[in-house]
Formats: sequence, structure tokens, C-alpha cells
Amino acid sequence: MKILFIGDIVGKTGRNAVRALLPSLTDKYKINVVIANAENIAGGFGLTEPLVSELFRMGVHIITTGNHVWDKKDFVQYIVKDNRVLRPINYPPGVPGVGSIVFTAPGGFKVGVINISGRVYMMGMDCPFRTIAPEVEKMAQETNIIFVDMHAEATSEKIALGYYLDGKVSAVIGTHTHVQTADEKILPNGTAYITDAGMTGPAHSVIGMDVNQILQRFLTSMPAKFETAPGEALLSAVVVEINEDSGRATGIQRIQMRHE
Repeated sequence: MKILFIGDIVGKTGRNAVRALLPSLTDKYKINVVIANAENIAGGFGLTEPLVSELFRMGVHIITTGNHVWDKKDFVQYIVKDNRVLRPINYPPGVPGVGSIVFTAPGGFKVGVINISGRVYMMGMDCPFRTIAPEVEKMAQETNIIFVDMHAEATSEKIALGYYLDGKVSAVIGTHTHVQTADEKILPNGTAYITDAGMTGPAHSVIGMDVNQILQRFLTSMPAKFETAPGEALLSAVVVEINEDSGRATGIQRIQMRHE
């Protein structure tokens, strides 16, 4: 089977790129499941119920998030109602929402999806390594196809988690930095890995934000309200091919596409 993972969708520009390009991508690569990190869909910061519903109508099956999941306060009420939207599983106990799901894909295949956050240069979270191990073990009782979105800043932490889970999950895909890395690989025991899937949003921007606003922030150190950049879009994604019987990845391919 093939899973398409779309890197962090930023604002209206990113949403428009998904709307325009997703149908051709699913046809070309014969995609079974579409997962997208969408914590930046609402103007670059957070999510809203209408925009999440819009992504589901476009053909996204599961949405993952990260440190911006709570930026829109009303979203707290929504996330408890829809387990197809994940927040990092290593938030402390009692936080609304869920961090994992076993999703029944078209065709009947069960796909486990786990959203986890790093801790290096990020806000305080429970240990991702100690949190994810029992979750993978539990999920493996239902399916051998397990996909992990590792939302983290530090390359070393992402790589370490990839090797930690090698052979136990089908894929560990990094998000958060908004810059696609060129280190896609199949690890020795069959887990697909990439440090960052990249961003789906304004092509000419500073990780999605207006260039001039960011430059002024660096030049003056003065606080400013950031807005998503105008112009053409870049869609960044990866396609992971998985053997349904073993749960091991047989291929991983980076994708970058422009949309005006």
C-alpha cells in the first residue's frame, strides 16, 4: 500500500495547493491513505473546525499537528469530537484529544498513525521515546502498518527516534522545520525515514511567513504580527510504500510541486 504524507500546510496558500494538486498525486502514485500535518492551516497559526472539514473534503484522511495545535482556542472543543485530528501523544495526561488512531483505509487495511513531539528546543513534553514505545506495542496488536509523525526541531532527536523505532513501525516522518530534507531512506530493519517532509505553503517566504516582516524582526528585534506570504505555493510531501504483510517500508520518495 502507499501512504501520501503532506508536510506542514501553511495558510490559504497551502490549502489551495492541496486542493489543486492532491487529486493528481493520488492518481499518479495510486495512494491508499493521505495524512497531512495541518497545525498551520489557519493563517499560519493553528486550526479551525471549518478548515479541518475542508481538508477532509479534499481527500485527507488523517490530520496531525504539533506545537501550534492550541493556537485557536475554540479548537479545543472540536478536537475532542474528532479522533481523525491528532495532537502529540506525549502531552501530559488530561490534555484534550488523542495522539494516535488506528484508521481503516479504503480497501480494509488498518493503518496506525501516531503523532509525537520532540523536546529539544521545544516546549516541555513527556519523553517521546518512553511515551511512544508502549503505544507502538499496543497498536501492533491491531495492525503492522504504523506511521509516525515526529514533530520536532532537532535533527538529532528525529534521527534517534527513527533508529529507536526501526523495525517496529513502517515510517517515521519528521515535521516542524518547514524545510524538506534530502535524507529519505529505508533504515536497516525496514522503517522509512526522513528528517523533515517540508512545508506546503508560500514558495517565496521564510518558513511560510512574509519575508519583509521577518527581516524587520531580525533587523530590529521588535515584536511584530506575522502574516503568511503572498504568491505561488510549494507543496512538499513524501510517498511511502509499505508491504501490507510485513508492515515494512519498501520505498520512500520525496515530492515537491509548485502551484501558482
